[in-house]
Amino acid sequence: MEKPRLDREVIAMRVAKELPDGGYVNLGLGIPTLVSTFVHEGNTVFYHSESGVLNCGPLAEEGEDDIDLINAGGQFLELVPGMSFFNSADAFAMIRGGHVDVTVLGSHQVSAKGDLANWMLPQRGVGNVGGAMDLAAGAKEVIVAMEHTDRRNEPKIVETCTYPITGKECVTMIVTDLAVIRRTAEGLVLLEVAPGWTPEEVQELTGAKLIFSPDIKEYEL
Repeated sequence: MEKPRLDREVIAMRVAKELPDGGYVNLGLGIPTLVSTFVHEGNTVFYHSESGVLNCGPLAEEGEDDIDLINAGGQFLELVPGMSFFNSADAFAMIRGGHVDVTVLGSHQVSAKGDLANWMLPQRGVGNVGGAMDLAAGAKEVIVAMEHTDRRNEPKIVETCTYPITGKECVTMIVTDLAVIRRTAEGLVLLEVAPGWTPEEVQELTGAKLIFSPDIKEYEL
């Protein structure tokens, strides 16, 4: 019987620790949309959306939904003071101008060199670029939040991506349901593992060679 893995909410909670106070942050589809719920009290994060919103609030409480206030995943957002609205061209200009400090994206694969492949699943023949390519190229830091393996239990962290590439050597950190990994000039460094898991077990489910940090910790929230 396989050991339990961490929930999507816990992945989002761990990613939230990485968001800089006062930073401009773009959250992608899937697990990344949950991150805004877990930002530490006292920290200010200005959320950016390609749809033309800056300073988005966290996810709205049930019953507080407004059809005009949604994130990249179509989830309703809370209205906050100072929220700004503009057209999508201006939103993309902010990304391409290097004004987004961190983007958090989901992914189908991440390579040992930090290549990102998150816009196309060839076996299904479907894909949607959206703003992912702009974010991969324009954001100062790219954090990937995803499950460690796919539905077939195949590694999503691989030596070389076999899916179409979104951005080359752009990923700076990977947070999964098993591990926290930082990309460095030397390679992928394993920093933290999920409770009950060993570094060796994480490596077995990883398609790329991991460098074990000398002080690997259990997941820190």
